[in-house]
Amino acid sequence: MRNRLVVAIVGVVALVLAVHDIPISNYLEGVERDRLATRLERDAFIIAGRAEESLEDGVAASDTGIAAMVDRYAVEEQLRVVIVDDAGEGVAGSEPGTIGQDFGNRDEIAEALTSGNPNTGERFSNTLGEDLYFVTVPVLSGDDVVGAVRISAPERVVSDRVANRQRGLLGVALISLAIAAAVAWLLARSITRPLRRLEATTAELAGGDLTARADIDDGPAEIRSLAGSVNSMASRLGQLVARQREFAGTASHQLRTPLTALRLRLEQLQREPDGGGADRGEVVDAAIAETDRLRRMIEGLLLLSRAEDTAVGPTTVDLAAIVRDRAEYWRALADEQRVTIDSTTPAVASVLAVPGAVEQIIDNLVDNALEVSPAGTQLIIGVTAVAPRIELHVVDQGPGLSEAEREHAFDRFWRGEQAEPGGSGLGLAIVRQLAEAGGGSAELRAAPSGGIDAVVSFVPA
Repeated sequence: MRNRLVVAIVGVVALVLAVHDIPISNYLEGVERDRLATRLERDAFIIAGRAEESLEDGVAASDTGIAAMVDRYAVEEQLRVVIVDDAGEGVAGSEPGTIGQDFGNRDEIAEALTSGNPNTGERFSNTLGEDLYFVTVPVLSGDDVVGAVRISAPERVVSDRVANRQRGLLGVALISLAIAAAVAWLLARSITRPLRRLEATTAELAGGDLTARADIDDGPAEIRSLAGSVNSMASRLGQLVARQREFAGTASHQLRTPLTALRLRLEQLQREPDGGGADRGEVVDAAIAETDRLRRMIEGLLLLSRAEDTAVGPTTVDLAAIVRDRAEYWRALADEQRVTIDSTTPAVASVLAVPGAVEQIIDNLVDNALEVSPAGTQLIIGVTAVAPRIELHVVDQGPGLSEAEREHAFDRFWRGEQAEPGGSGLGLAIVRQLAEAGGGSAELRAAPSGGIDAVVSFVPA
């Protein structure tokens, strides 16, 4: 992955450089040729100015100063120099045999002598057998053309000089690519290293090691965020697995008791199928009671499992309206037990809760409270705002629980001494799980009346 990322980054940089530098290179070639032509034309005019007087006097061919100047310039610039008189005959030059040679048949020299204008260009040289680049200027004495100066070089020499400038641009491009490759490698390493570690962590998790955790302090912000999500997922998986193991262990232990009792009853019937009618009826009633207990326990386990595995997020519900509705629902049953149910709520109390959770919470708490509420007592269901939460209170006037009992009351299958036989011991565990699923909490407090104040805190919407 690292190599692919480096290649991709370097490729993008190379493409950008190509799009940017190719037009610049072409432009630079034209500019460099123009600059070279301007410089050579300037040098030719300087040489022409120095040779003007000798050409007027007709002594240019014997002027050692001109010859020395031409030789020095040709050596320093590695160019060819020819000076001709007004007839096109060579009077000085950087090449042997120039003096006395007729150059009038060269188009560039003939142009300068006849028109009196400088000219620059390229042509094929029969003498050299290759293309020639030249700059030719007239030597003027007043309005008269007394000669001409030509500076020339093979085209390849000029092209090399231009290419030297372009090679500088190419060097900058190569340096840029090298820097891009180094930066890309460092960037790829900073990205792929934490990704490989994250991959190793996920492999450990997939292999069953739920204690494996990713490093949330290594790599870019996006990878650190991903590592945090992986750790959250691992923690959640660990909690779910631990709960499932606890659930399976506790359920198998708790279910064993009613199943054993039911088996004993059935074996008793098997041994004494013709026993006394009263005894037989008692055995059957006891078996049915154990069956009902087993059914309630299984239903409670299923409800608790659904509460733990809910994938639906919390939504906004009106806690006050639900309390008033459930209080009215339970009032008829409470009246049969001569227990008064009162509700105290504000007009509206918007909280966050899993859909259907508030109804189940209230039903479980009221059911538990009615089990222990003596006749003639009062059961209060209230809603109060205690910043930063909104609390649901179900207060009974029963015998209450000790502090130690209140701490264990939310454990699965825990049952107090005052609880009616046949219960599942899962009601409060379901209440806590449903409350926590919506971001809330549940606890039991001692009520001023001596009973229990069951409190469930909700997050305000």
